[in-house]
Amino acid sequence: MYRVAVTGMGSISALGHNAAAMAEGLRRGKTAIGPLSTMPTDALQIKIGGEVAGFDPLQHFTDKQLGLLDRNAQLALVAAREAARQSGLDFRGKLGARTAAIIGSGVGGMGTLDDSFRRLYLEHAKRFFPFIIPKLMVSAAVSHVTMDLGITGPSFTVASACSSANHAIGTAFQLVRAGAVDAAVTGGTESVFTLGTMKAWEAMRILAPDMCKPFTRDRKGLVIGEGAAALVLENWDHARARGATILGEIIGFGASADAGDIVLPSQAGAESAMRACLESAGLSPQDVEYINAHGTGTKMNDVTETKAIRAVFGSHADKLAVSSTKSITGHALGAAGALELVATFLAMSGGFIPPTANYDTPDPECDLDYVPNETRAMQVNVALSNSFAFGGLNAVLAVRGGV
Repeated sequence: MYRVAVTGMGSISALGHNAAAMAEGLRRGKTAIGPLSTMPTDALQIKIGGEVAGFDPLQHFTDKQLGLLDRNAQLALVAAREAARQSGLDFRGKLGARTAAIIGSGVGGMGTLDDSFRRLYLEHAKRFFPFIIPKLMVSAAVSHVTMDLGITGPSFTVASACSSANHAIGTAFQLVRAGAVDAAVTGGTESVFTLGTMKAWEAMRILAPDMCKPFTRDRKGLVIGEGAAALVLENWDHARARGATILGEIIGFGASADAGDIVLPSQAGAESAMRACLESAGLSPQDVEYINAHGTGTKMNDVTETKAIRAVFGSHADKLAVSSTKSITGHALGAAGALELVATFLAMSGGFIPPTANYDTPDPECDLDYVPNETRAMQVNVALSNSFAFGGLNAVLAVRGGV
């Protein structure tokens, strides 16, 4: 098996339109969640989110291109282009056939779907744009990434709700590690700020009306976010041979299914994924210094994750730094794992731990070190990033800092 280097990263989120903006926002440690501005909120009870503010698609795409690109795909392309630029790789030659593109997304082009339904049911439209289906399909983003970058190797979308990005990155990691490909562009993308989608989330009664406050006693639920993040994974020897800057290393991946409830989390399932990840990476629990938690801010999830971490790490759990960057960016669903993995690498390279923002009254059932409110100066060598999804689909990644 080969070592897997990270040689490029890109992101677009509520913290800004590139990875540098994300790093700066994480270092500040202040939430980027605020009032929604890209959609009408008159009919909504929940009017906040982790929105990509000030995004002008015309700065990145032509009018003709935009006719085929839902916001979901637009964000994916922005992140993938940034990651590819930083890597310095050209995928349009022979490397393209030895490169995979694997992108996670929970639902795909909801803006296009919502707009189409509005036109059909409210405006009684008789004709539709002929490319609505390829614009809204969940695999649209990865298809556009392959076409934009010239990638002709194995390419597909992974859809596993809030674990989509971690499953996608983990699959790409396994392909590079096994030598099936030399490189991969991978990550996640999501954009669901539409009236129909937000009303559906409101119906679940798990959205916080004011702020995301993971692991606190008075937490009221999650806050929806949007965005995309991408990483270029590369065979370690291939990267070293060309003199690439190695930003970090993915060293393990673990996944599991709860086989239990469609929405309630399982401690056993979370434990299983973390244990599998440690085994994949050849790590002992004592090797891990930081966990970027799933940390949604819902009552059940935060307690379940805390108990699972304690069960896996034993007494070492008290020495772990654990934080939820969802408190800063919102929960970007199928893109969450990718944003959080990029956040983890950025923090490791910057020598700090991003905090759990909005943390006030501790919950006695959530008794770990959640790095409350203030960024912590700390050099981390090994970290985990957790994603636990609706349907009981769990995915955990282990990473090592750059060299």
